[in-house]
Amino acid sequence: MAVEQVTYKNIDPRTRKSIMIGLCLAMLCACFDGTIIGTCGTKIANELNGNGLFTWMVTGYLLCECITIPIAGKLSDLYGRKPLFLIGLALFVGGSIVAGMSTNMEMLVICRGVQGLGGGILIPVATAAIADLYAPEVRAKMQGMLAAIFGIGSGIGPIIGGFITENIDWRWCFYINVPLAAISFILTIKKFPAPVIPNKPVIDYKGIVALTALLTALIVLFECGGNEFAWMSVTTFALIAVFAVCAFLFVMIEKRAVEPILSPKLLKNRTVMAGGMYMLIFGIGMMGAMTFGGYFGTFILFELDTLTASYYTLFLVAGIMLTSMISGGACERTGYRPWLVAGPIIVFIGLYLFSTLQVDSVAFSFTKEYHYEILGKPLTMFCVAQFVLGVGLGCMMTPVMAAVQNSSDPKEIGMNTSAVNLLRSIGTALGTAIFTMLINSQYVNNLGNLAGQPYVTDKATEFIQPMLAYLMGGFVEPANQVLQAFIKSVDFGFIAGGCIILCAAVIGLLIKAKTTTQLLAEAAAGHSDKTEAQTEDSTEEQQ
Repeated sequence: MAVEQVTYKNIDPRTRKSIMIGLCLAMLCACFDGTIIGTCGTKIANELNGNGLFTWMVTGYLLCECITIPIAGKLSDLYGRKPLFLIGLALFVGGSIVAGMSTNMEMLVICRGVQGLGGGILIPVATAAIADLYAPEVRAKMQGMLAAIFGIGSGIGPIIGGFITENIDWRWCFYINVPLAAISFILTIKKFPAPVIPNKPVIDYKGIVALTALLTALIVLFECGGNEFAWMSVTTFALIAVFAVCAFLFVMIEKRAVEPILSPKLLKNRTVMAGGMYMLIFGIGMMGAMTFGGYFGTFILFELDTLTASYYTLFLVAGIMLTSMISGGACERTGYRPWLVAGPIIVFIGLYLFSTLQVDSVAFSFTKEYHYEILGKPLTMFCVAQFVLGVGLGCMMTPVMAAVQNSSDPKEIGMNTSAVNLLRSIGTALGTAIFTMLINSQYVNNLGNLAGQPYVTDKATEFIQPMLAYLMGGFVEPANQVLQAFIKSVDFGFIAGGCIILCAAVIGLLIKAKTTTQLLAEAAAGHSDKTEAQTEDSTEEQQ
C-alpha cells in the first residue's frame, strides 16, 4: 500500500502549527547567539585569559555559519528539511553546552564554531521549511513572522548576555539555549513534509570543499583585515588570491556537478539573483548601522554602560517587528515591489537622523574622566533614529524571501533560499568592515593639524574612548578637536552607508516576481477572456 506524501496541501494543521513554533524557537536561539557575545565577551575573555582571541568569538561563529548555510540548503532539498534541522539543532546544543564548560579561550572559540555550524543549518532550513508547510499565498505572512523573530533574536542577544553576565554567570549565556532547543526538538520531531527521493542523492563534495575555502578567505579578510593584519599586506593579497582561485574552481566544479551546491541555473533566475544582491546590501546596512549606531549614540554621546546601551536596541527591534509583520500580511495585496523600494529609503532616513546627532563641546569634569555637553535632546532623536532604521529593515526582509520562494522550483527551494541567506550573512561580515573603513579614512582627513601626532591614533573606531580619556588629563582643546573629527567622520559614515543602502531600492525595482494572488487573478482573467471568446465563436456559428 502506497504511503501518501505529506505536503502543505494535506499536512495536519495542528502538526503544522507545532512545527512552526519549533522553527521559531530554533531561529530565535541561532539569532541571539550571534550577537550575545557583544555584552559578555569582554568578561569572558578576561576570565579565560584570552583577549588575543577576542574577535574570534564572533568571527568563528560567523565563518562557520556562512560556510554551512548553502550546504545545508542544498542537502535539505535532497534529504528533506527534518533530518537537516535536527542535525543543526544537535550541533547547536552540543556547542552551547561545551561552550559553557570552557576552561580556556581556544576551547570556547572551537565551541563557538560548532554553534555556528548548527546556526548555519537552522536558519536556512527553517526559512525553506515555510515553503513546505504553507501554500504560496500564505508564505509571505509566515516569512514575516520569521523575519520578526530574526530581528528580535539579533536585538535581544546583547541584552540577554549583559543581564546574565551581571546577575548570574556568563556560562548561562550558552546554557540558556538548552531548554529552548529541547522544546524545539519536541515540537519538530513530528512528520515534516518531505521530498520524494527516487534514487540515492549525489553529494557535491568537491563543490563543498571549494566553497568552504573561498568563504573562509573572504570572511577572514573582512573580519580581520585592518585589525590583525594591515589592509596593504602580504596576508591581504594572499587571501584575495585564495578567494579568486577557489571561486574560479567552484564555478568550474558546479558546471559539471550532478547536484551542485549552488547551481549555475541560479544565474538565470532573475528574482533569485536580484533578491540575493538585495539581501547582500541589507546585511551591509543592518550590521554597519547596528554596530556604529549603537556605539556612537551610547558610548560616545551618552556614556552608558554596555548593558544599559543594549536596551536602546529595543527601539530598533520594535521597528523591525512592526514592518516585518505588516509587510508579510500585506504583500499579497500590494505586491512585493512597494516594500522593496520603500525599505531602503526609510533606512536612509534613519541613517540620516543618526548623522544629525551632535556634541557641542568637550568640558572637563572632576567627577568623570571626560564629559560632554550635548546640544538639544539627542537621546530622543537617537531613539527615533533606531526605530526608523528598524522600520526600514523590516520592510526589506520579508518580501524578498517570499518572492524568491514563490519563483523557485519546489525541488530547489532550499538551495535558492540558502543562496539568498548566504549573501545576507556575507553582507553582515562586510558591513562592519565597510563602515569602519569609511569612518577611519574620513577621521584622518578631519584631524587637520593633529594628524600624525603621537598621542592621536588613526584607528578612531577602536581607540576613541581611551584616547579621549588620556587627552582630557591635560589636553582639553585637542580632545575637543579629536571628538569633533570623530563625530564628523561617523556622520559621513552614516550618510555614505545610507547611499549604499539606496542602491537596494534600484534592485528592488528589478524584482518583478508576482504574488500568488496576482498570478491567480491573471489566470482567472485569462480563463474569462477564453470563455468569452469561445462564447462569441459559438454564437457566430449558431447564426
